[in-house]
Amino acid sequence: MGVSFSGGGLAGKYLADLAEKVEKASLVRVGFLEGSTYPDGTPTALVAASDEFGDPARNQPARPYFRNMIAAKSPDWGKDLGKIMKLTQMDSEQALHVMGQRIKDQLQDSIRSLESPPLAPSTIAAKGFSKPLIDSSHMLNTVDYEVK
Repeated sequence: MGVSFSGGGLAGKYLADLAEKVEKASLVRVGFLEGSTYPDGTPTALVAASDEFGDPARNQPARPYFRNMIAAKSPDWGKDLGKIMKLTQMDSEQALHVMGQRIKDQLQDSIRSLESPPLAPSTIAAKGFSKPLIDSSHMLNTVDYEVK
């Protein structure tokens, strides 16, 4: 019993087209991107890092919103990206934009939901509310992503 195949030219073209789509973009970065500053010129990433890791010189404890988000959400990112790649017909650039927005939303949710450690009573009195990481909402609103 013999086996024969046909259509090899179409399969080759399909694979070449697919490879081109997948190679469009290869990196998504999420966080506080270059050029983002507070109105006084302080880099947003500097403030975000001080919040994340703490600043002992200012008696500021670590509030690991970024690391908590990564620990909780990153196990699903590969599976999510695979689903998004299928939905975008394997267009890596489009898929990474969708994934970047998803991770950006997750990071903003982590900033909003962080409750511990609580603010010092003096900080609550000065701010007028007890929500850590939220003051002017500048850091929250400057979370962004880029695809390269």
